[in-house]
Amino acid sequence: MRLRPQNRRKQTERAWRLPAIDWRRFAATLASVAALGVAVGGVAWTLDQPIETIIVSGRFQRVSPLDIEQAVKQRVRGTGLVSVNLEAVGRSLHGIPWVESASVQRAWPRGLRVHVTEQVAAARWGANGLLNTRGELFISESRHIPAELPQLSGPAGSEHDVAARYLAVRGRLMEAGMRLTAMRLDARGAWEFDLDNGVTVRLGRRDVDARFERFIAAGLALVGARSGDITYIDMRYSNGYAVGWRAGGVRLAAGY
Repeated sequence: MRLRPQNRRKQTERAWRLPAIDWRRFAATLASVAALGVAVGGVAWTLDQPIETIIVSGRFQRVSPLDIEQAVKQRVRGTGLVSVNLEAVGRSLHGIPWVESASVQRAWPRGLRVHVTEQVAAARWGANGLLNTRGELFISESRHIPAELPQLSGPAGSEHDVAARYLAVRGRLMEAGMRLTAMRLDARGAWEFDLDNGVTVRLGRRDVDARFERFIAAGLALVGARSGDITYIDMRYSNGYAVGWRAGGVRLAAGY
C-alpha cells in the first residue's frame, strides 16, 4: 500500500523530534557537579596550609644553609603549601652567591624540602672573579679567592674562550710534568701563560695552536732542564724562539 505525501511529511517530522528533557534529573546532575566542585575546593583549602618548616640539604662549603632557609621564607611568605610556586622559589635562590642550582619540593603537611648544589670554582678571573668548570663567571667580586686556583684574565666577554684554552693547554703540560698557573689574553688578542716554575710562554696573536705545539716539541725540554735560569720563552718567531734569561740578555734559538 502506498503512503500519501501528506503522511510521509508527518513521519519525517516525527523522526527529527528531540526527546523530552527530564529537568529534575538534569537539575540533580548540576547539583552533584557543584557539590563536587565545592568539595574539591574545600580539600584544596584544607591542604593549603601556611609553610612553617624549611628543610635544606646539600654539600655546603661556601653557601650557608641558614641563608637558603631565610631566602625561601621571604619568598613563600603569605602563600600556602598548595598554592606556592615551587619553580619560582628555586629560581629565586640562584641569586645567592655560589648557588648553581636548587630544587624545591613540598614536604607535607606544612613544609618545603630544598636541595642546593654549589658552584665549583675552577679558576680565578681578573682580580676577584671566579669561573666555574664551564668557563662561566659566576662571581665577579668574591671576598674569598682560593689560592690554589689558576689565574685567568682577558677582555670582558672572553671568559669562556680563555677557560677553554686553559683547559686544552693544561692537559698537555700535565703530561709533561708541568703545572699551568696563569693564562692571559690581552686587548690585542695576544696569548701567554705562566708555568709553576716561574717561566712565561708567549704565543702571540697568530697561529696560537701551532706555536704551542712548537713549544711542546722544542722549548719544553729547555724549560725542564733550565727553568731556574729562564724568565720567558717567546714563540712568536717564524724560524725559532727567543729565550729570556734571568741573568740578562735574550738568546734566539733556531731549527725547530
